[in-house]
Amino acid sequence: MAVATEGLEKLEDMIVRQAEATGAQVAAAKAAIGNVIFGQEKVVEQALITVLCGGHALLIGLPGLAKTKLVETMGIVLGLDARRIQFTPDLMPSDIVGSEVLEEGAGGKRSFRFIPGPIFAQLLMADEINRASPRTQSALLQAMQEHHVSVAGNRHDVPRPFHVLATQNPIEQEGTYPLPEAQLDRFLMQIDVDYPDHEAERKIVFTTRPSGRSCSTPLAPRRASRSRP
Repeated sequence: MAVATEGLEKLEDMIVRQAEATGAQVAAAKAAIGNVIFGQEKVVEQALITVLCGGHALLIGLPGLAKTKLVETMGIVLGLDARRIQFTPDLMPSDIVGSEVLEEGAGGKRSFRFIPGPIFAQLLMADEINRASPRTQSALLQAMQEHHVSVAGNRHDVPRPFHVLATQNPIEQEGTYPLPEAQLDRFLMQIDVDYPDHEAERKIVFTTRPSGRSCSTPLAPRRASRSRP
């Protein structure tokens, strides 16, 4: 009985040490992302929670709030292969999952070869997902649920881990195809991306401004063009 109790205590200690090590790694990743993405601590934290839970997230926010930069930075910090797809009304499913091409070998024998699409990534950003048609959306949502795609009757598994961070513009809804509730269930979390505070905006300006130009120096006025007599 004493041996079993001692073994249980060692197991608990090991679990606690692993949890502490994981917490330290998550804190380090959050700090590294925070060095690039300013004023979005809650967004970064929720995105990390989504990835650690093995799920997908839907980011709702206006353009220009560093959503694309967030995905790129997370890919670098977490060591994941990150890619981006710009969803448009004319986007086809083959533009996402890939397609088969007919090739002719040296002996004249022809065969089909599968060319993978950008969906075969570990961290995928689906930018403005609601701008694509429902048929194109379904190509992505199938992989999110089943972790594979089917092309010409053949199954192709997506990489593991596989995470999708999709974005939507909450204002412009004209010419879009909103995701039904059944498809929204594919996302673990909805992350609202808002404007950063004033101090974060100042930090963004001073960090991203071109070198050699002071923010306090106004731009030179344009010269008025002389009119011909």
